[in-house]
Amino acid sequence: KLRHDDAYTAGDIGGKRPDRAVLDYTQRCKQAYKEVPVVIGGIEASLRRIAHYDYWSDKVRGSVLPDSKADMLIYGNAERPLIQVAHRLASGESIKDIKDVRGTAVMLKEPLPTWKGIDSRTLDTPGKIEPIISPYTEIDETCSKQDNEDVIDNSDADVAKPIVMQAPKQMPWHETYIRLPDMETVKKDKMLYAHTSRVFHLETNPISSRALIQKHGAREVWLNPPAAPLAEGEMDGVFDLEYARVPHPSYGDEKIPAYDMIKTSINIMRGCFGGCSFCSITEHEGRVIQSRSEDSIVKEMEAIRDKVPGFTGVISDLGGPTANMYKLGCMSEKAEATCRRLSCIFPTICKHMDTDHTPTINLYRRARKVPGIKKILIASGVRYDLAIEDPRYVKELVQHHVGGYLKIAPEHTEKSPLDIMMKPGMGTYDKFKEMFDRFSAEAGKKQYLIPYFISAHPGTNDKDMLTLALWLKQYKFKLDQVQNFYPSPLANATAVYHTELNSLHKVRETDEKVVVPKGARQRRLHKALLRYHDPANWPIIREFLLKTGNRHLIGRGPKQLVPPESLAEKQAQRSNAKPHLGKGGANSKNKPNTGNKGVKQQRAQPGTKQFTNALTKHTGLAPQEGVGINEHGNKSGNKPNRKKPAVGGNSSANGSNNANSSKNANGSVKGSGFKKPSGSRPGGANKSANKGGQGQQAKRSNKR
Repeated sequence: KLRHDDAYTAGDIGGKRPDRAVLDYTQRCKQAYKEVPVVIGGIEASLRRIAHYDYWSDKVRGSVLPDSKADMLIYGNAERPLIQVAHRLASGESIKDIKDVRGTAVMLKEPLPTWKGIDSRTLDTPGKIEPIISPYTEIDETCSKQDNEDVIDNSDADVAKPIVMQAPKQMPWHETYIRLPDMETVKKDKMLYAHTSRVFHLETNPISSRALIQKHGAREVWLNPPAAPLAEGEMDGVFDLEYARVPHPSYGDEKIPAYDMIKTSINIMRGCFGGCSFCSITEHEGRVIQSRSEDSIVKEMEAIRDKVPGFTGVISDLGGPTANMYKLGCMSEKAEATCRRLSCIFPTICKHMDTDHTPTINLYRRARKVPGIKKILIASGVRYDLAIEDPRYVKELVQHHVGGYLKIAPEHTEKSPLDIMMKPGMGTYDKFKEMFDRFSAEAGKKQYLIPYFISAHPGTNDKDMLTLALWLKQYKFKLDQVQNFYPSPLANATAVYHTELNSLHKVRETDEKVVVPKGARQRRLHKALLRYHDPANWPIIREFLLKTGNRHLIGRGPKQLVPPESLAEKQAQRSNAKPHLGKGGANSKNKPNTGNKGVKQQRAQPGTKQFTNALTKHTGLAPQEGVGINEHGNKSGNKPNRKKPAVGGNSSANGSNNANSSKNANGSVKGSGFKKPSGSRPGGANKSANKGGQGQQAKRSNKR
């Protein structure tokens, strides 16, 4: 489904930018300035630097570099390679001669001279690289022992002789490239596509990664190794520049939703070593955490306080791709130099990983002392399996930086999808929840977790989704916004989605297929099961339960998922007056209820239980009306709307084919008076924001 809005455009109006903007804009630049080099970059180009699966067209497309006819592609955040390329161009070097800058991709006719190659165009393991022979260890076989004795001259025996030192040992990845399967091959062969994806992801360590080369027609896409991460001082230099912090004056007073979302949020670091397979952060920013200094972060807080119009004293986020990886990293230089793990914390936390959250705790405490700052919220997703390693951090977070709700992302409850997602099991979630509840109680606060889930993720079958739905029903969660998995280019989960093979491990011809929900009806079912409480989804869920022998889950009991078919529904079927059943309704010809203005909400059928938009909470907590912290840092709440009961609607956010945010749910917690702060993660999967519990019926806004 194509989206009809655009948060980056004034007025939230869609269609202002062309699809595949890199191709369109590069063509325009080439037409206007034929002799000027064109360098492409940013998230769209970065995630399309080699052949990749494209969800829009449902096929494998080649690298965006030859497609766009640009002269060079720079991937990642790119400050370092951008400066190097600019300096070399300024010195008079031609763009065609700049081929070896790390963090760039260029088109070549053949590999760079002097570089050694490894052929990885098949599933066979690439051979071992032969070590370079040192010239200082070579022996002249023509000389005999007797010859050496005859020429010995002891006349200068007391004179010191110069010692020739052996040349430094070259690492096996030095000036080495890996040849990937050709673009035309991976278009046709899904097994080799999965193999290509695995090799690509293993070569992301900026210290030891090798160059990659992939044939596109008669030419080669040459992908240089990633650029070195920025040091703290370099990060400060980037973020300390004099940014205006407001939209361009040409927009006037028009509202830009994306700006409103991030105008008071602060990035404290880059990168993520979590390795979630549905997220594209690693492919863009890398696994190495690049952190700013406390001074730089405080300076930005003061700039927001002084420059942002209408600032109320609330910092909406101190975070990044993940909230709690600030200044964390590998404690072993040797291990870090050669590591090729896809995640530093899955399936277990690496023994070399630093889990001490002291730098983050100190940052929070200093930030709270900045004059003019009333409240600091943490809106970036918390990696809770990492957080429970340092309970001090959980306590600091819960007691000072939660505005009533904290979002975390279990993503699922079942092992099969969690393994493909590279996420921890629910036991870890339970440990974090216990800490969250305990520290909230100690502070005298009633605060609630907002778990996020993904439907129709690779590795998920119908039974897995049913089990998740029953878990949601058991703990009285009612999800307000849900979203199916959408494949973003180059993400690990995207390779699994396209090939139905597990590319997280070595790909073999004997590998079993991975379950992947692809059909439109199955994806609708998985999405409907996450919103089991929505009457619009009951028909498709009932049909599924009957077909799978789960009739006992239809009823009005606490352990039953959906109520039986109502009298009104039966009468409508007999009279062929089909009721509005939403997108999931099997007999519906109406448009799905997207929550837009002008779309009528379905009223509860007579004789059925009224489903309300309850707050997100866990079993055992008293029902509450909306309580949270508004944008002014004050407690707020909505009174129950007793005039028009809300029965829910399928208010999902539309997907995008660009890098999905790792947690793509930026709506508000309806009925709570608290606007969910947006995350700052640039890549990943679409998620579901939740609400649960038995709270009072709350107002429902028709605005998406």
